[in-house]
Amino acid sequence: MTSDISAETLARPATGSHPADGDFDEQTSDIRQFVTFLAGDEVFAVDMHPVQEIIRVPDVVRVPLAPPSLEGLANLRGKVLPIISLRHLFGFAERAHDDTTRALVIDLGQPLGFVVDRVASVVGVEPGRIEPVGSISGTVDTELLSGLIKDVDGHAMIMVLDFAKLIGREFAEIAHTTLGTAVTAGLMGQTGGDDEVSSDELQLVSFEVAGQEYAIAIENVQEIVQVPEQIIHVPGSAAHVLGVMSLRNRLLPLVSLRRMFALPSRDADEQSRIVVVALGAASVGVVMDRVNEVLRVARSDVEPMPGLLAREGDLADISDICRLDGGKRLVSIISTDNLFRHSVIQEALTTVETLHDDERAIDDEREDESADDDEQVVVFRLDKEEFGVPIGSVQEIVRVPDELTHVPRAPAFVEGVINLRGTVLPVIDLRRRLGLPEAERSDRQRVMVFLIEGARTGFIVDSVAEVLKIPKTAIEPAPQLSGEQSKLLARMANLEKQRRLVQLIEPTQLIQSGELAGLAGLAA
Repeated sequence: MTSDISAETLARPATGSHPADGDFDEQTSDIRQFVTFLAGDEVFAVDMHPVQEIIRVPDVVRVPLAPPSLEGLANLRGKVLPIISLRHLFGFAERAHDDTTRALVIDLGQPLGFVVDRVASVVGVEPGRIEPVGSISGTVDTELLSGLIKDVDGHAMIMVLDFAKLIGREFAEIAHTTLGTAVTAGLMGQTGGDDEVSSDELQLVSFEVAGQEYAIAIENVQEIVQVPEQIIHVPGSAAHVLGVMSLRNRLLPLVSLRRMFALPSRDADEQSRIVVVALGAASVGVVMDRVNEVLRVARSDVEPMPGLLAREGDLADISDICRLDGGKRLVSIISTDNLFRHSVIQEALTTVETLHDDERAIDDEREDESADDDEQVVVFRLDKEEFGVPIGSVQEIVRVPDELTHVPRAPAFVEGVINLRGTVLPVIDLRRRLGLPEAERSDRQRVMVFLIEGARTGFIVDSVAEVLKIPKTAIEPAPQLSGEQSKLLARMANLEKQRRLVQLIEPTQLIQSGELAGLAGLAA
């Protein structure tokens, strides 16, 4: 994204009549420069000193719980830039952006982008032409003005806006703090105690391949990532080996579970995912048609593969069968121990070692050294926006049942309850919690289960995208836009190379303290 007017351009003196060389410094020392622009039917000016640049309005990521004037957050050369609508601040009618719409980037402790209809010019103004506001009739509150410029640039009167007062009024809840303040230490602390998986349960990641459901123990899943646009094919490799991809500066071999199980081939689509399976120091990416959910399964519902059906040799990959929903849903559990003994997996690993044995050893060593420098989050979507929560805070992810049971006298914010293995689970629509428009139920929606101060609670999301390792260097404080947003969405991952902004949710802030008692009573 390139700027229309850079800071250097803004710093040039205004054109006009020039004094003699000897008098230049003396006569121009008092001249103030302003950027003039239009919003609605009004002409405004802002002192040029805090204006960093003027840009075309960039694509934005919308932020829940933010003031309505915030259009969203943009990425400006690696920095998060809030984009604010001046039309909305002034109560003018909304207007679609066009070729003349611009954003003034103004530094008010943190750079902010203010959307205006059109930038007119940069003018130099003598002090005598700047007057106090006084009493004027207009569509703008005079308290938001710092002065009036008269008879300049063909305009009888130009209002000088005080952007600090604008922000102080719109973001009143945080007016006494600097936008973008640092996050409180320990915000994303480890959970423990009741959050740990019971020894009588298995935690599995389930996925589909050719309409059949399989699962892998979650402790053997490093992460889940999207299929990249480019996969490097290795000449001479087996048909099961799709090739290799680059994953954080290391090569990851990719195999197709469809091909391994002799199922019909199918090109990857937007729902396809790569499950990165680990055993010791080795990792392999296994391409699945789609990832379904995270299951907590009682060990009593799992039984070994019947001896007559068990496959031997290289294809003894399925070790157990999980019976769910009274036996109507069968999930085949893949043994990673057996999977890694499979000749296809061994060939994929050998292929990578042949390609980059020495470099991979160095990368593995670096990754081990920097393991503490990554955060692992579960990424999900609400509408077009991406959000993330720490993987340790997610107890499980389940499908949304066809019907939610509505309980009389349940807290108003509860959508309903579901029976999750004999336990009543309150379910909340996360769209509604974040003030977003509601959406119709779909097969892609999931219920993410969190443990919040002892209360197990489910939140409906539009879809679960992936499990992602994010370098801590890419995580930064989110701009403080409202009191509630600054607690719930205090951080964001700025993945500049991928052109992604992932808003990180603090799960403990999803329920207010006064609501916890209602949830606990409902679950009881």
